[in-house]
Amino acid sequence: MLQRIAAVCAGVWMLGLAPVVQAQPLETPVVAQARKAPEDERTTHAEGRKRIGYGWILSNDLIGDGKDRWRSGSVASSRIYGHDWSGVRPARFGDLLEIRFQGQIITPERLSAVNPADRPWAGALSLGLHSHAQIRGFDLSIGGDLVFIGPQTGLDSFQDSLHDLVGAPRPRAAVLARQIADTVRPTAVAEIARSYSLSDSASLRPFAELRAGDETLARIGADLVFGSAGAGELLVREAVTGQRYRAIAKPGSGLSFSMGGDIAHVDSSVYLPAGSATPARDTRSRVRAGLHWQGTATTAFYGLTYLGEEFSGQREGQLTGSLQFQVRF
Repeated sequence: MLQRIAAVCAGVWMLGLAPVVQAQPLETPVVAQARKAPEDERTTHAEGRKRIGYGWILSNDLIGDGKDRWRSGSVASSRIYGHDWSGVRPARFGDLLEIRFQGQIITPERLSAVNPADRPWAGALSLGLHSHAQIRGFDLSIGGDLVFIGPQTGLDSFQDSLHDLVGAPRPRAAVLARQIADTVRPTAVAEIARSYSLSDSASLRPFAELRAGDETLARIGADLVFGSAGAGELLVREAVTGQRYRAIAKPGSGLSFSMGGDIAHVDSSVYLPAGSATPARDTRSRVRAGLHWQGTATTAFYGLTYLGEEFSGQREGQLTGSLQFQVRF
């Protein structure tokens, strides 16, 4: 598994950082000389890409409603590569690249006994390349991930060991035997959004998202922010909760409060197979809120997200918490 992930990492790195080479028509020496300076500028521009941001977010229902079920836990991290950050996204795709990693554990409501009417256990690891741009006032994000699902991820053993360490209920062998089997799902994700200033300290950002792969769905929603923390930074949306976490930070201090929600039409989900006892519901909703504090050397974020029912037979939604903090030395 480690060899496979290393190969994916190398492929993403080469895809994101290797310059594009194209065949050129035959030119006279004069024309070639005239073109030399712009080509050199483009080469220097491409080679000047560097890591300009990093962010992560941890989500778990133990820091939400205090339970361990369904969308039990996830962690996402982003490394941003580009040129100097000006406070807005660049005007074309490819100038700002994000290498995104995510791991998540999905469980039935109880780990101690098999319930055929509950969703199966599932573990997923994903690695992908995404790009962000701003065109005609719209924030655009597009990219793809390879999602590795099943026992091949080792997340079943990880949860078992972690729960054993902290004294939490461990997943029974019979529960893990029903988990989603090994598969790899290429997944494409695209988002379009636009921010509207409501006042000097408030903004509204409607968005729409399309996802096709491990889960295929279309989503619309909006986020409302009050306060100055996070202004002029690159915020990236976490897939499970929809919370937006900082991936490019800027100096300063302040406080902001965010709230938002969305609704999705779900076509399919590998985690809730069609024809099973727990097929995916056609619609899925999320409602979230968060508090972002930024100090001179430390930033912190805590958010709560209500996740509506995702499968037929799910008796209620769940409340999951999200946490991010960074310390600059």
